Amino acid sequence: MWCRRLACLFKVPCWLSGSTRHRSPWLPRDRRTILAAAARWHHTAPESLKCAWQLHGDHLELRYANTLMRFDFVWLRDHCRSASCYNAKTNQRSLDTASVDLGIRPKAVRVDETTLFLTWPDGHVTRYGLEWLVKNSYEGQKQQVMHPRILWNAEIYRQAQVPSVDCRSFLETDEGLKEFLQNFLLYGIAFVENVTPTKEDTEILAERVSLIRETIYGRMWYFTSDFSRGDTAYTKLALDRHTDTTYFQEPCGYNNYDRAVINTVPYDVVHRWYAAHRTLTAELRRPENELWVKLKPGKALFIDNWRVLHGREAFTGYRQLCGCYLTRDDVLNTARLLGLQA
Repeated sequence: MWCRRLACLFKVPCWLSGSTRHRSPWLPRDRRTILAAAARWHHTAPESLKCAWQLHGDHLELRYANTLMRFDFVWLRDHCRSASCYNAKTNQRSLDTASVDLGIRPKAVRVDETTLFLTWPDGHVTRYGLEWLVKNSYEGQKQQVMHPRILWNAEIYRQAQVPSVDCRSFLETDEGLKEFLQNFLLYGIAFVENVTPTKEDTEILAERVSLIRETIYGRMWYFTSDFSRGDTAYTKLALDRHTDTTYFQEPCGYNNYDRAVINTVPYDVVHRWYAAHRTLTAELRRPENELWVKLKPGKALFIDNWRVLHGREAFTGYRQLCGCYLTRDDVLNTARLLGLQA
């Protein structure tokens, strides 16, 4: 098995800062930054530095929870969570984004210890919890750590001694499923042991993680080296490093075997394509990037086709293999339901 991780002119209305009104001449939009220099920070209380804010020409700057955030005025109007703008039961918008004036600016701004209040020119009031703003701001998002992904080779993986998850724990406990998904997110591969070696039990295993994707190979594929389909996988021949379903509209990734005739690249680019292909192939075939695993009955392997390539050596004798394709969105959703930042 081979593993490799393959990223106008615009006028500004009167200046507003908290409860104090500062009048400013009409200025072109590109001079709004000049106004920012005259802005001052406003605090939730004179002696408090927990939350402070100031208005600029086209955005609000907010400092809270050790995070400095900037919010475009259109964004602040568009994301309003009031009953008339947002359906809290369906978590869907009611406000038509295209109806928001791109030059909109709040008429008044107020912040208390927990909430930002914005009054718009039409009198509508938007309220945002400060914690919500931290969580959903661009700056706050950058601080939220996604579940890490490890760039690894065979030696790194072996030294990590990543454990397989027992089938019963995987199927019957959230802890077992979460451990499996943590391994899968970290490395792009994960193993489950002690699975009853039947197609039916493998299907139950897969459905614990995700919906099974129907393909031209059916819901669950089950094959041996009888060449029942015109595919090298149904032989005893070696399979080079690849990912599956590259001929689908939503392919998993790279597959040298299923590469079609190169007829969409002009002749003066083709040679560069072959040079790039040679570089990629050499990298994929470096021995240190190959992790060899001998699958035995009862051992199930899950592979992230966006991160890890797979293959096999030629073999003799009789071998049966079953499997399926899972929908990536559902795998990640399962991880999120278990509290992982997938």
